[in-house]
Amino acid sequence: MNKDQVKGRVEEVKGKAKEAAGVILDDKELELKGNVQKNLGKAQSGFGDLKQDIKDEL
Repeated sequence: MNKDQVKGRVEEVKGKAKEAAGVILDDKELELKGNVQKNLGKAQSGFGDLKQDIKDEL
């Protein structure tokens, strides 16, 4: 695992937690911020996965 994969997955989990807290607290802003953070984490971990695949191919 590379650092992008790890950081991305951590951000994804934090985003999911914020999103869930926003739903529970009926806080649309917190829910939206969590959703954005979750998706950015997915993108970063996907980038890390791609980097790892390229590295494995070389």
